[in-house]
Amino acid sequence: MEPERTEPDSDATRIEIGESARFLYEEQARYKVLYGGRGSLKSWSAARTLLLMGGQQRLRILCAREFQNSIADSVHRVLADQIGLMGLGDFYQVQNTAIVGANGTEFIFVGLRYNIESIKSLEGIDICWVEEAERVSERSWEILVPTVRKAGSEIWVTFNPAQESDPTYQRFVVNPPPGAIVRRVSWKDNPWLPDVLRQEAEYLRRTDPDAYFHVWEGGTWTRSDAQVFNGKWIIDDFEPAPATWNGPYFGADWGFSTDPTVLLRMWICNQRLYIENEAYRVGCDIAATPKLFDRVPGSRTHCIRADNSRPETINHVRNAGFRCEAADKWTSSVEDGISYLRGFEKIVIHPRCKHMAEEARLYSYKTDKLTGDVLPDLKPGHDHCWDAVRYGLQPMIKMKDPPPRYVPTHGLYRPRR
Repeated sequence: MEPERTEPDSDATRIEIGESARFLYEEQARYKVLYGGRGSLKSWSAARTLLLMGGQQRLRILCAREFQNSIADSVHRVLADQIGLMGLGDFYQVQNTAIVGANGTEFIFVGLRYNIESIKSLEGIDICWVEEAERVSERSWEILVPTVRKAGSEIWVTFNPAQESDPTYQRFVVNPPPGAIVRRVSWKDNPWLPDVLRQEAEYLRRTDPDAYFHVWEGGTWTRSDAQVFNGKWIIDDFEPAPATWNGPYFGADWGFSTDPTVLLRMWICNQRLYIENEAYRVGCDIAATPKLFDRVPGSRTHCIRADNSRPETINHVRNAGFRCEAADKWTSSVEDGISYLRGFEKIVIHPRCKHMAEEARLYSYKTDKLTGDVLPDLKPGHDHCWDAVRYGLQPMIKMKDPPPRYVPTHGLYRPRR
């Protein structure tokens, strides 16, 4: 009989971790912070390093984030995937709500926003990994930090910066604690970057350098009055109640060449618009569109309203088994759609809808170069998700000033409203 395994075999421990993240394993510090843009291996590197360390010694690892409505919203899936890729399936047992190693190592998953008081009772945490930390509130930090109090314990922080004023950015980048190791990374530090992400990065660098710096290089973004939905949107966790909510509604925007193809699933309840799921891909071929849409639950059983400028794509999606129809457009349909959306008390974006959240920050009006005054014209770009929202809700959006309709009268034409 083979002896019980108490640590991973030597082959499994020979893993690849990005050069920029090796300090997580090689150096000692109370705080280890890895922040930057998309595609920079932050979560991937933290997950791999923790799994390696948990195999070498018994650790109690708390995996926290601000919002966690279910285990699916945590890094549980990231860790489970890496266990398979690293060949550690015989060592780690992936359970429904936890991950346990053969040596007693334990991964625990919590959401901070609605469980922060109960976290005070957690004992013996060796490492706390806070993922998507840009969303963590100051109150959550004030309670979490003293909770991780075991001698030699560490707090790992990974995030994509949002606003410079965010508590996490201020706490760890602007005013880092003494002895903290803080590293900024970008997609250029990732030698294994998938082509689909490289295409997204290049697309944004060509179309909007400022937004590219924020999304891909990890720079902060300043909220301003030029933001189209300034003050209207929030990122928050939620669970739809189909029995009492209206929806779901589905809207799609087609990609042209390097533009993204988008599908969104939305709900309406109590004067609030809830954006629950997204599928998003730059340079998506028409043949790959059905597979992309299948990522959104219910997309095959509900009506999808889509950009009417691509009838051939609509037909292809229909032939693939989706209920897809063209949304109406008119001269002022964009402006009327924005007015309708601003009529909601709040637009609530689920944390999993990352591209939708980015466009909420970046979708803006033009400003005068000399005075800084906000102009009435929309700045091009960062509207693909918002277009999908408008298409999905199009039957509820009304024309403010319908154009004249011409009818024949005695061989002449006259306008009629």
